[in-house]
Amino acid sequence: MTVKIAAFDFDETLTRTDSVIPFLQRFVTRRQFATGLLPHTLRVLPLAARRDRDQLRALATQLVFSGRPIAEVEVAAASFGAALLGNGLRRDTEQRLRWHLQRGHRVAIVSASYEQYVQTVAAGLGDVAVLATRLEVVDGVCTGRLDGPNCRGPEKVERLRVWLRSQGYTRGDVELYAYGDSLGDEEMLAWADHPHWVSTPLDSVAATV
Repeated sequence: MTVKIAAFDFDETLTRTDSVIPFLQRFVTRRQFATGLLPHTLRVLPLAARRDRDQLRALATQLVFSGRPIAEVEVAAASFGAALLGNGLRRDTEQRLRWHLQRGHRVAIVSASYEQYVQTVAAGLGDVAVLATRLEVVDGVCTGRLDGPNCRGPEKVERLRVWLRSQGYTRGDVELYAYGDSLGDEEMLAWADHPHWVSTPLDSVAATV
């Protein structure tokens, strides 16, 4: 029997705006972040010029989380995720996600956002899996490195593939819906049976699914 699965990007697909920078600002101010970047200027400028989001994320993670207890991160993430649930989600895509859940479809959020607060949002929405960017933690303390690749571009497909396997499915067992808004979602959308670009508001479910 074919299993229906819906995969949603997070930032500006489920949320109304970017979430990563506001979450980082829970720990450091803009001035502190900019000051921390100064010694890395020779690295940052070329990365920014070629829009290397993976390396920029790695650098931001190092600056903000290195040596920080994961318990502190999780407390901030719970509060931040609750705020997103309260007033930070797009009504159209939230409704679409709930529509899938109501029909018994499996749902996953596949995102380059940090998994700690994405998990809070997912738990508030229902039985939703989270495949997101992870922080490396050793003995309860963040190392400042990512645990695995930044979850964007081809990594979204790889993370979905691994998750499907862990659930006992192959790609051939699945009818896949995917929702995204940016270049980082292209590979996931191309992999889907039913890709939906949501850079503009979704139409009615009946019209598009």
